Amino acid sequence: MQAVILAAGEGRRIRPLTKGRPKALIPVANRPIIDYPIQALLECGIREIVVVVGYRKEQVIRHLNTLDFPVDIVIQEKQLGTAHALKCAEDVLKEQFLVIPGDNYIDSASLGKILDEPSSMLVKTHPYPSNFGVVVIRDGFIESIVEKPEHAPSFTISTGIFSLTSDFFTYLHGNDITDAISEMLRCGMKIRAIMAEDWQDAIYPWDLLAMNERLIEKMQPKKSGILEKSVVIQGNVEIGKDTHIGPNSVIQGPVVIGEECEIGPYSCIGPYTSIGSRVTVDPFTCIEDSVIMDDVAIGAYSRVIKSVLGEGVVLRDHNSTSVASHLMEIEGNPIKGKFGAIIGNEASCGPFTAIDGAIIGNNATIGGGRKISSTLAYDDDITVI
Repeated sequence: MQAVILAAGEGRRIRPLTKGRPKALIPVANRPIIDYPIQALLECGIREIVVVVGYRKEQVIRHLNTLDFPVDIVIQEKQLGTAHALKCAEDVLKEQFLVIPGDNYIDSASLGKILDEPSSMLVKTHPYPSNFGVVVIRDGFIESIVEKPEHAPSFTISTGIFSLTSDFFTYLHGNDITDAISEMLRCGMKIRAIMAEDWQDAIYPWDLLAMNERLIEKMQPKKSGILEKSVVIQGNVEIGKDTHIGPNSVIQGPVVIGEECEIGPYSCIGPYTSIGSRVTVDPFTCIEDSVIMDDVAIGAYSRVIKSVLGEGVVLRDHNSTSVASHLMEIEGNPIKGKFGAIIGNEASCGPFTAIDGAIIGNNATIGGGRKISSTLAYDDDITVI
């Protein structure tokens, strides 16, 4: 059995976090998202893995080369949709194969359900089906599928995970795999619908928080580094090597902290927080339910809650984020998100900055003493004094 992982896209709706890397490489629970489907395939005994890369392909190839086993790499030179990405891999695929998005989480038990089911699709119910391909099922088979409909006919969606045969390529003409599935159905072919047990996707940047919350529960507790005697640790906590946890700090799991971090005295790291490597957290700072990427620096007396901080972000002393729900425009569509802050790579905020459900672009510089909300639009490289 072969599997092809589609990791050629950018993930535009996750911007600004994908302006410098593809969505498949965004770290969730301190692992790139693409690692999770790869792990599920290995647990199912599948070793013939093909990965289609495109956007920022050098980064993806570099990561794949660090794995302990070889994968075949196919390059999609122009990002022309999922159907085109799969078509690029046609020459290396055999009779039966799995198709898996490289920017989703899937568990091995779900994949196991479709291994022996050629022409099948993993489906899942979702409270916001219009963000996906919505399916109608009759007698266990797909009756119809509509991509991102304004009015969804059901709450059951395609996960984008399929078990297919080489015959599928005869229907692959457009830019989206959904179109090929619809063509198959019009020709009288049958596609079995199989309910996934555990699947996660992140459509918008704040969805990474829900994915992180789900995946961080699966990590195994491990404590390396240096922990002062007065540190209090509760629940499942993973701490990387050469990380120092200062005195009188409290860490309440599930929490994962990477390598070479400095967590200052009297800090509080709350549940569902993942902190990357080489992160500095100054004293008397609290972080909870957040994704903190590598090389971030957070000043003293700060509070970060329900936020995603990209690589190299700097928050000076007395910064705070508060959860808010604002209506914002993403790719021309009005979207309401509920979160504290989404901050792009290398952005910085001066002291006494309050962030109220805002998205801040890469390399932005925000002066101190300001309140930032999503009613103000901040693009990359903007400076606000």
